Amino acid sequence: MTTEATLPSTSASPTARQVWTRTRGIALALVALLAAAVTIAVMRSDARHGNLDPRSADPYGSRAVAELLADRGVSTRVVATLDEARAAAGPDTTLLVALPDLLTHRQQTRLHSTTAESGGRTVLVAPGSASVEGLAPDVTADPATSADSTLEPDCDLPAARRAGAADTGGIRYTTTHLDADSCYPSQRLATLLRVPTTGGGDTVVLGAPDILRNDRLDEQGNASLALQLLGSRPHLVWYLPSLSDASAAADDERSFFDLLPSGWRWGTLQLFVAAALAALWRARRLGPLVPERLPVAIRASETVEGRARLYRKANARDRAAAALRSTTRTRLAPLVGVPVSQAHAPEALLPALSAHLHNDGQTLPALLFGPPPGDDAALVSLADQLDALEREVRRS
Repeated sequence: MTTEATLPSTSASPTARQVWTRTRGIALALVALLAAAVTIAVMRSDARHGNLDPRSADPYGSRAVAELLADRGVSTRVVATLDEARAAAGPDTTLLVALPDLLTHRQQTRLHSTTAESGGRTVLVAPGSASVEGLAPDVTADPATSADSTLEPDCDLPAARRAGAADTGGIRYTTTHLDADSCYPSQRLATLLRVPTTGGGDTVVLGAPDILRNDRLDEQGNASLALQLLGSRPHLVWYLPSLSDASAAADDERSFFDLLPSGWRWGTLQLFVAAALAALWRARRLGPLVPERLPVAIRASETVEGRARLYRKANARDRAAAALRSTTRTRLAPLVGVPVSQAHAPEALLPALSAHLHNDGQTLPALLFGPPPGDDAALVSLADQLDALEREVRRS
């Protein structure tokens, strides 16, 4: 105990080289993980640049559709605010809402009130359950998406029949409107709906954006279907909702849970179930403690120093004193003719020690079986007295 108090560094203290040797594997793994994350971020930073933007020539952009429509006399104008989209709606206009899920509930209500009476066509690209109910109240989105991307039309809508198979597989919808056209079904649920509106126009709900993307336009009947859906009027207004829109900032009805993607409840439940199963699996693998031989020999001084540090950090003077007294009794018992099995029995050890030392033995009970010391100084004093007692017994 006194060694730790006087020496600033012991053999148990790791050197800087030892610390580096032990931690370099973790450090190198973290550096590699960070480098991989940066590389992936750089590679994917432009992957969805201009997503569904008719001005973008990227794979996920829609410039090819806009140019094909321009060749057929259909003008395309991009708007980014709700007020511009509502002002542009009319009987000779097709309004395409590229990202309906970005609209707040208040924005959806205002836009639907305009498009329902405009007499034009509104195209909603892959709206989720929350946005489709606000923009097309007669339509409901199914939680399960289509398993196939390419589907057959299987309906009487002329545009779908002329286009044939197309990549509409995505979100699936149902409607209560009796005059709606349900096309490209997946397990009897449509991935494309055309619902007539009260103003003489219609609303087209598209389950996937693939037919509008530059990299998918030349596949299947995607180009034909896109041109027919977007080219039925001479003007096309391409609405790209933005979170910076003033109308979105003014809407304070949207809660935190409205910003979460659909299905987050099921995802959270699955995570909890997986965590519970993992905990159960790990708990079943745990068994009783099994003592094992150390793979290397550890010097006694290191063991003493390490245990002393732990006792001192926890202020466990009682455990330290008990260890010192127990070890001393174990060593003294054979010296005075007491079996080791009875070394911790006061009635067996104390009389033998008193007879061996030829004194009254009044201090022995407190020294070998007394209460724990109250402070560190008393603990050091106890260790010195036990050492002195053992030396005296060995000399006698």
